[in-house]
Amino acid sequence: MSIDAAEKEVPPLDPAKFHDPEVTADGSARAKVALKRLETLWFNTGTLCNLTCVNCYIESSPTNDRLVHITAEEVRTYLDEIRRDDWATREIGFTGGEPFMNPEIIDCMEACLFQGLEVLVLTNGMRPMTKRRDELLRLNGTYGRKLKIRVSLDHYTPALHELERGAYSWERTLPGLKWLSEHGFHISVAGRTLWAEPEDSLRAGYAKLFTVEDIRVDAWDQAELVLFPEMDETIDVPEITEACWEILGVDPDNVMCATSRMVVKRKGADRPVVLPCTLLPYDTGFEFGETLAEATGDVALNHPHCAKFCVLGGGSCSIAK
Repeated sequence: MSIDAAEKEVPPLDPAKFHDPEVTADGSARAKVALKRLETLWFNTGTLCNLTCVNCYIESSPTNDRLVHITAEEVRTYLDEIRRDDWATREIGFTGGEPFMNPEIIDCMEACLFQGLEVLVLTNGMRPMTKRRDELLRLNGTYGRKLKIRVSLDHYTPALHELERGAYSWERTLPGLKWLSEHGFHISVAGRTLWAEPEDSLRAGYAKLFTVEDIRVDAWDQAELVLFPEMDETIDVPEITEACWEILGVDPDNVMCATSRMVVKRKGADRPVVLPCTLLPYDTGFEFGETLAEATGDVALNHPHCAKFCVLGGGSCSIAK
């Protein structure tokens, strides 16, 4: 099976859609999501990555520095705000790019762990991570299950995984995942659903892999094996109106931006800014401001990712419950 074979014939995105934060293309009131509580705060550590994947929603690569490395001092500024203003935050997420390419990632992680917060790091599990083995072992020994690491494994077979991530990526990722498992880290795996394969079949395939490779991940637990819907903002998707909540049977309080925000630092900027979530790193129309206090407003679902990933796909990058 190839990616081309797995793709369905779908029309391109209607250019009339996703322009007005107040109304959809047909004039209906656009759905919005209120911040219920800030459970998870994400930091984008920078868009530099050791890989150039086929369908990376953030276009990470060895040369993409549109989002620059966040510093530990900048992370501490937001931690101070969380503590001072008594936010309900209990999880800090680090995403990229590849977070372990950020030279201050360990300091960033430890600053959060020291405050008693849970930390989730999204990684490809390759050399940028394994170069930090001693530091990771120290953090794991000190903070235990407060530290969570999620490794991207796009399919349970090398061939399909490498269609996304490139030649030799399987043999460079699997050892890192196995090392984390062998050393008792709290781990999970992120896969994809783009293969036109039923979820039960996907989970069964991963389960067999985890058994054969002695990887301590329960493929049937949705928090341990997270299967993400594909994101392609060029493909047509329905806009979400206020009426859709009842029609779809979806509670807006369960959409990711009801409980999360993300901090990014743009190239050339003096300070980071806060966005609704991990999926909209470049769209300045979603910027709230530089502080969490400025980021309490409603989020208009004015992007294809809002519809396809969050509302229709039920996706969430966090594992906070």
